[in-house]
Amino acid sequence: MASSHSSSPVPQSNSSDAFFKKEMDATKCFRPVQSLPDVCPKEPTGNVGDPSNLCDSPSLVVDQHRWTIYHSKVNLPAALNDPRLAKRESDFFTKTWGVDFVDTEVTPSFYLPQITKEHFALYQQEITPREKVHERCKNICTPKDTFDRTLLHTHDKSRTDLEQVPKIFMKPDFALEDSLTFNAVLPWSHFSTAGGKGNRDAASSKLLQEKLSHYLDIVEVNIAHQISLRSEAFFHAMTSQHEMQDYLRKTSQAVKLLREKISKIDKVMCEGSLRVLRLSLTRNNCIKAYNKLKLMATVHQTQPTVQLLLSTSEFVGALDLIATTQEVLQQELQGIHSFRHLGSQLCELEKLIDKMMIAEFSTYARNDLNRPLEDDCQILEEERLVSLVFGLLKQRKLNFYEIYGDEMIITAKNIIKQCVVNTVSQIEEIDTEVVVKLADQMRMMNFPQWFDLLKSIFSKFTIFLKRIKATLNTIHSVVFLVLDKNQKTRDLEDTLQKNSAKDSTVDTEVAYLTHEGMFISDAFSEGDLPPVAADTTSQRNTSPNSEPCSSDSVSEPECTTDSSSSKEQTSSSVTPGGVEMMISDDMKLTDLELVRLANNIQELLYNASDVCHDRSVKFLMARAKDGFLEKLNSNEFVALSRLMEGFILDTEQICGRKSMSLRGALQSQANRFVNRFHEERKTKLSLLLDNERWKQAEVPAEFQDLVDSVSDGRISLPEKKPAATEERKPTEFLIVEGQKYATVGTVLLLIRIILEYCQCVDNIPSITTDMLTRLSDLLKYFNSRSCQLVLGAGALQVVGLKTITTKNLALSSRCLQLIVHYIPIIRAHFEARLQPKQFSMLRHFDHIMKDYHDHIAEISAKLVAIMDSLFDKLLSKYEVKAPVPSACFRNICKQMAKMHEAIYDLLPEEQTQMLFLRINASYKLHLKRQLAHLNVVNDGGPLNGLVTSDVAFYTGNLQALKGLKNLDLNMAEIWEQKR
Repeated sequence: MASSHSSSPVPQSNSSDAFFKKEMDATKCFRPVQSLPDVCPKEPTGNVGDPSNLCDSPSLVVDQHRWTIYHSKVNLPAALNDPRLAKRESDFFTKTWGVDFVDTEVTPSFYLPQITKEHFALYQQEITPREKVHERCKNICTPKDTFDRTLLHTHDKSRTDLEQVPKIFMKPDFALEDSLTFNAVLPWSHFSTAGGKGNRDAASSKLLQEKLSHYLDIVEVNIAHQISLRSEAFFHAMTSQHEMQDYLRKTSQAVKLLREKISKIDKVMCEGSLRVLRLSLTRNNCIKAYNKLKLMATVHQTQPTVQLLLSTSEFVGALDLIATTQEVLQQELQGIHSFRHLGSQLCELEKLIDKMMIAEFSTYARNDLNRPLEDDCQILEEERLVSLVFGLLKQRKLNFYEIYGDEMIITAKNIIKQCVVNTVSQIEEIDTEVVVKLADQMRMMNFPQWFDLLKSIFSKFTIFLKRIKATLNTIHSVVFLVLDKNQKTRDLEDTLQKNSAKDSTVDTEVAYLTHEGMFISDAFSEGDLPPVAADTTSQRNTSPNSEPCSSDSVSEPECTTDSSSSKEQTSSSVTPGGVEMMISDDMKLTDLELVRLANNIQELLYNASDVCHDRSVKFLMARAKDGFLEKLNSNEFVALSRLMEGFILDTEQICGRKSMSLRGALQSQANRFVNRFHEERKTKLSLLLDNERWKQAEVPAEFQDLVDSVSDGRISLPEKKPAATEERKPTEFLIVEGQKYATVGTVLLLIRIILEYCQCVDNIPSITTDMLTRLSDLLKYFNSRSCQLVLGAGALQVVGLKTITTKNLALSSRCLQLIVHYIPIIRAHFEARLQPKQFSMLRHFDHIMKDYHDHIAEISAKLVAIMDSLFDKLLSKYEVKAPVPSACFRNICKQMAKMHEAIYDLLPEEQTQMLFLRINASYKLHLKRQLAHLNVVNDGGPLNGLVTSDVAFYTGNLQALKGLKNLDLNMAEIWEQKR
């Protein structure tokens, strides 16, 4: 039974026993536990002036959270399954349970103070005299050993008596209802009424009854003994029960009084306020119901409104209305029976709008691309286009650009067909009834007609691409507007998160100050408020819908209606064309999808350029089937090439990327043109060389003008001058940078051919490398063929010349020198038009230069060889005798004069001098050999005098020739040097 420690019924002794004194003075030894102040102050339960009533009243607030030893817990499974133990302890199940059961350092509780010896100093001072008194009383009082032995003896006796009672009666599950237990206690054999055994059964029953009575007496005696031993505790419990009843009665009275006061407070202070709140809540509920009905009426008008918007092609507005209505149905009108089918109807209507937008976009693309191709590149109905694109993006129809691409291909085909039809209809020579196919009609055109047709197609395609670019730029800008809106939305969300974090910090500070009993105005002055808090406060004060939408009170009737639509924020954006659009936040497109769509739109512009180029290539190949393009002359092909190059550059400027199909077709045709161009000129050069008689030709004025146009380093064919200037007489020499060049007619034409090659490279830059190799081949052919005809004497059989004269050789050398003069200029011309990685091709000119110099050297050697053979023939018969000069020397001087006459007007003076120096060296060599053969020495004798006279005659004649006056002959070398 529970006992109260506050008032003990045990009689208190007046003696100085330490036990009772310790019990009475316990409050002096321990400091009472300090608790938080009661939030509900206690009210008197009895008389107001009685202080005991206040102290004895229970307080749930104070007592319910007081810590006791029963709150202490030890987790035994955690101690058993400690993974940090490397080895199980052998004495785990034999150790004494306590603090030292686990070998871990127990963290001291921060709820318990650190107890030291100083805390027990006061207790020791008080208990020491009591202990002395206790020891003194122990010596005075009689020992209690006799009482203890008697008590022990009595206890042993009672245990012996209880052992006589069968164990079955002591079992906790003893129950006579059980048949086995009943048969064990009362055997049926004792109650048998069989004949002859009645007296014996009666005796047995009586004996059993006595035994059970004996067991009962033993149990009763032991119970009485136990009661006698615990009589004091029994009476103490009874007394405590009476005190408990008094305590409960007082508590009941206090509770009754408290209830009466609460009832009075409820009637006076609470009922009116609660009634006001209840009426306010009822009013708010009525307003909500009204707004809900108003919202239902608005939703009911959704379908007619959508139909009205679709009739005016307002797809974006219709989709926004459907999205808003579906959101309202899911959030605010969910579960309304009358609208159970409206959601599915709106979904079907949304699918229908998707199909309508795709069909509308196809129609727009067809109308935009098929309108007349004039210089006007304005966008067709830009507002309609922007609206369609926004609607398609809203519905995630990201492949709408493919529709535009398909229409673009069809339109490109129709442009060429329409241009051909218009051109053919204006040509009277083509009978469209006889020639039905457009391709056959086009092949019947001559070059000017076909060239004008191609020019018209290119101009149409240029306008076509500009329109496509304008349309795609608008679509591209719409996509980037949505992308920019997504980025701004993310930035705004990040800013709001940061501001909310700052707001929470300010709110925490304000809550702390309020809890501490301070006013906010005391902590923050008006100027010291944080900016985030000020902004938040202003937003809360200025927002008209913040309080009604977040609480039960409604001040605006339209609050519930506007709450759903306010979730979809919109922002105004302007397209490049000046069309203002409202972009909503419900476009669920990621940045990756938008960037990929923008790239696809840009790729569509590139595809448009490729389509135009491909259609142009097919048109070009259709005309080239009969070899028409290969038959064009240089001027026609250059005009065609320039036109195609201009179109290619225009498309690259419009679309921003190179298309290779038309450029490849142009390169293919250019290669064919180069082959034909080269073959024609090589054949022409071959015919000219085969008919060349290697005589000096007069230089017409046009060739001199041609050379003069190259003199400033710029290679270009001069324009034809008026007929009045063509009456100038031809000149004997070609003047090149102040030097005279005697040439043949073939070389004059070769120079013009070379300039045509260079001019063709300027007109068609794509054939530079091919022209370089062809021109190299042409120059090599001229060098080798001229060598065969002159040095190899091929002209004797080809032209029918009687002999190859020194004049022919000198003229050939001078012609080669003229070509060598132009090779560096040609090389620089090609180098300026080659890519750096193609500079290796310029080595062809270096090889050609070397070949030409070798050829010139061979001609000079040939001239020297002619005179060398003459010297050998004449000087081998030379005899030193009178008369002087001898006939041999007169013949030598005569031949030298003929040689000088033949080459002086053809070769420059410096070359003539060098040539005659070499001839003179050959002459001295043969003369020296002959004098050594005749044993004529420089001894001043008569023979020496005759030879000196002949040599003086030779020297005088040679130096008398033009340009050889200052020639150093050094004739002393003819004599053998004395050793």
